[in-house]
Amino acid sequence: MSFGQSKLYRSEDYGKTFQDITGLINNTFIRTEFGMAIGPENSGKVILTGDVSGGGRGGRIFRSWDFARNFVPTELPFHPLAQISYSPQRAERLLALSTENGLWISTDFGERWREIHKSVCLAKWGGNDTIFFTTFLNNSCKADLGFLELKKTPDLGQSFRTIGSRIYSFGMGGRFLFASVMTEQGTMRRIHVSLDQGDSWNMAQLPSVGHEQFYSILAANDDLVFMHVDEPGDTGFGTIYTSDERGILYSKSLERHLYTTTGGETDFTNVTSLRGTFITSVLAEDNSIRSVITFDRGGQWEPLRRPHNSPCDGTAPSGDQCSLHIHASYSISQKLNVPMAPLSEPSAVGIVLAHGSVGGAMSVMSPDVFVSDDGGYSWARTLRGPHHYGILDSGGLLVAIQHTNQPLNTLLFSPDEGQCWYSHTFSPEPLFFTGLASEPGARSSTVSVWGFRGAFPARHWVSYTVDFGELLSRTCEDKDYTIWLAHSSDPSAPSDGCVLGYKEQFRRLRKASLCRNGRGFSASPQRSVCPCTLQDFLCDFGYYRPENQSECVEQPELKGHDLEFCLYGRRELLRTSGYRKIPGDKCSGGESPSREETDMKKKCTSDLLSPGQLLRAFPVFQQGSSGSSVPVALAVVAALVVVAVTGAVLVKRYVCGGRFLVHRYSVLRQHAEASGADGIEGLEPPPAPTKGGFHDDSDEDLLE
Repeated sequence: MSFGQSKLYRSEDYGKTFQDITGLINNTFIRTEFGMAIGPENSGKVILTGDVSGGGRGGRIFRSWDFARNFVPTELPFHPLAQISYSPQRAERLLALSTENGLWISTDFGERWREIHKSVCLAKWGGNDTIFFTTFLNNSCKADLGFLELKKTPDLGQSFRTIGSRIYSFGMGGRFLFASVMTEQGTMRRIHVSLDQGDSWNMAQLPSVGHEQFYSILAANDDLVFMHVDEPGDTGFGTIYTSDERGILYSKSLERHLYTTTGGETDFTNVTSLRGTFITSVLAEDNSIRSVITFDRGGQWEPLRRPHNSPCDGTAPSGDQCSLHIHASYSISQKLNVPMAPLSEPSAVGIVLAHGSVGGAMSVMSPDVFVSDDGGYSWARTLRGPHHYGILDSGGLLVAIQHTNQPLNTLLFSPDEGQCWYSHTFSPEPLFFTGLASEPGARSSTVSVWGFRGAFPARHWVSYTVDFGELLSRTCEDKDYTIWLAHSSDPSAPSDGCVLGYKEQFRRLRKASLCRNGRGFSASPQRSVCPCTLQDFLCDFGYYRPENQSECVEQPELKGHDLEFCLYGRRELLRTSGYRKIPGDKCSGGESPSREETDMKKKCTSDLLSPGQLLRAFPVFQQGSSGSSVPVALAVVAALVVVAVTGAVLVKRYVCGGRFLVHRYSVLRQHAEASGADGIEGLEPPPAPTKGGFHDDSDEDLLE
């Protein structure tokens, strides 16, 4: 950036060389918050949004359909409020929200635009180019929150249907459409879910939430939803529930799940290198933070095993209470010395890199880097101190660079999944490091190191690209691979590796093999179905598994009491034996839980029990109703939007007191002070944010 103008560069060789193409955008300043929108898949489409000052009629974009070789400037009849979004089905179809809350679409890749609706708060693409959006009726998005209307158009604005009212917000995950709906009393909200794009709705069997609480969809696919429900009061934790295949019935999965109300940070992490695996943090009764992991989509959670090469710190009273604790988004938000969240890649089977500490609870001391080669079952300390890291060549190569405020010129790399590390001097002169960049998908063997030299205003940016293809010049052969059984913990057991009803075997590189997987490598699994066991079943609604137990028991708060709410519709949906099969589980035969069924409907006291009563309470959910006429997690928070998008996080904060952050870290602070630690700033609550107008900050992940 120089004198209000952006400099634009383009590289075709993984960043080894760059061409200055600033002239293609007429030296226009490109918006920093949402200025570059890359088209889906390999479409070659790029849109740059200019920051146009003055009182002009509209904004300006630059469009390219040939991977930024050429750009065409286009004047807009509106000023964009958020990033222009591409239709998942056809990249030439675009959707935009204006600063005046108008909803605009283009069907010719942004050459011509038309406004299809006014007073729009949030809009998202759905399946088959259906557009879902919320509108305010009287004042504004913020003022009418909880009384918005949810609409859809299946034909790009030619016709509209109102599919929900009294809406707080909405979102999508997998094949599910969710809406947070205010109750008749106007003080509580409940989640409703649709599987047919809003034509019909069911009320999710989840606790209702009040003004200072929220829902958050942590992850969702076509089979299962992880839903966090905030606890009443300023606690900073809640409960994770997992859904059935319809997204309607929910089972309690994990209590005291850490999730702040001040900033919306959670450590919930999907380990993409091993199916069914997630890591997150819980707040213990002594207010310390501890990490837990599940390998079966939330069926059971357990502490992470203590790494064999790392001693316990002083937070563990005894060796048997010592485990690994992973630093993720919450630690980063609290300004701890954690430069990166945990990292895994689907193409690098079993590999996980993460910062952590070993003890009875998470420590505020400077963390080390730990690696797992089996998806989180076992861990080893691989680097001392905080580092930036990356995965290359489908896991055949790991790279890292020290996190420091001093200039450096050395890159670390490991060709054996973190067992041994070697150094490479990438530059004759040190630079102040700012980041690693590699091609998405982890299949490339090339990495770029970004940084700068000099002091402001004479600072200049530099990039060095290291091609490890020259080091690992030999292409791997059959002898370089071995067969690896995922989820294997006891090879002598017949059920070893059976998770979610089937086994998976992968072709995987031997650690001693110095060769390159290459772009064509695929770790396609060989699968075999397992007989059913108790581990293939979740606890049904109203039941849970106590820690370290396999049998489902009735939740104490529901035992002997009437239920506050119930699913309307067919009676059989309210019958349960306390168990249900995990969505997506492929087991066949074997044993199934045996227990007398309970008719849950007899315990229902909800006045929304029958479809007729529900439609009277929420008449717009009625099929066929119509009206005229903007990420996988969704959150519902009063007067707040919290977002977690793959690749980006946008947060609108809601501060309510904030004292619990200091209290929560008190145990860790005492340990740090006793150890003579310094540099523990950032444990105090964050300052109150400056609130602006309503924005689509809940994009993709959190349903406000």
